[in-house]
Amino acid sequence: MSYTLQHLADLVNGEVVGDPKVQIASIATLDKASQGQIGFLINRKYLAPLAVTQASAVILPSDCLESCQTNAIVVKNPHAAYAKIAMLLHPTAMPVAAVHASAVVEADASIASDAWIGANTYIGRNVQIGQGVQIHAGTVIEEDVSIGAGSILRANVTISRDCHLGKRVLLHPGVVIGADGFGQANDEGCWLKVPQIGRVIIGDDVEVGANTTIDRGSIEDTRIGDGVKLDNLIQVAHNVEIGAHTVIASSTAIAGSTKIGCHCMIAGAVGIVGHIEITDNVTILGMSMVSKSIIHAGVYGGSIPATENRKWAKQLANMRHLGDILKRVKKLEHEKD
Repeated sequence: MSYTLQHLADLVNGEVVGDPKVQIASIATLDKASQGQIGFLINRKYLAPLAVTQASAVILPSDCLESCQTNAIVVKNPHAAYAKIAMLLHPTAMPVAAVHASAVVEADASIASDAWIGANTYIGRNVQIGQGVQIHAGTVIEEDVSIGAGSILRANVTISRDCHLGKRVLLHPGVVIGADGFGQANDEGCWLKVPQIGRVIIGDDVEVGANTTIDRGSIEDTRIGDGVKLDNLIQVAHNVEIGAHTVIASSTAIAGSTKIGCHCMIAGAVGIVGHIEITDNVTILGMSMVSKSIIHAGVYGGSIPATENRKWAKQLANMRHLGDILKRVKKLEHEKD
């Protein structure tokens, strides 16, 4: 299906420059686009393909308009506008409501009439599945779970007992929600498992990437706020709280009982120790180690980049003497005074 450029501009509160009646049917990159397609440009660093693009239109900011040789939608935030237009032009196919013959559904589970349940799934006792929910192949949903309307669980997702998902939650393949947290008590040299009796509570419009795990709380609940976006391969430990509209990139590990505020951005492979708090509107750069609470909004980072091994060995040797060097400097300063 195609839409006029004006229709797309109205969708994103943008301004049309050029022919508002041109028809747009799909999205493409600027260098590969052809007639009937729309591309997008975020900033001036990528102006070269804009000058030669064959796209029927381009989504761009006003400071790039002078280099555009075709129709345009001018907006303040081209990336967000692109996302909205892409969702309209490339909608996700909705399967016909059905429960596959190979699915095992306990008798007291409640499934909305327009939900879709795929092959080889298991739906446990007292599960509540809302309107328009999709449960894809191989997914396991244990007892007392509730899943809000419009949510999509891709293949081989596991939702453990008594966990609750809000509306329009998207879980990618291999996600595990509500596994036991890593609770162990030392008893004279032997480790005893501490029962994990909390839950996982996930808000509305949350997306969780492939093979990410969110552990249930030990006593209180693990909580993921509305609009949170988690990438692939993230570990969220027991009793963690993540505030609304925070985004976290791949391979980040968050230890237990940490509280992360709203509108934070955490890059890839960040390590966050347990029992600390990170306030709202914090950005943490990739490969950083967060070992204490962050109480002020801002951008934070800290790691030692990889370097040639011999050079690193010398640097490490020098660091071992920093304490002695500091003492000598303080002594010299004292003698000078």
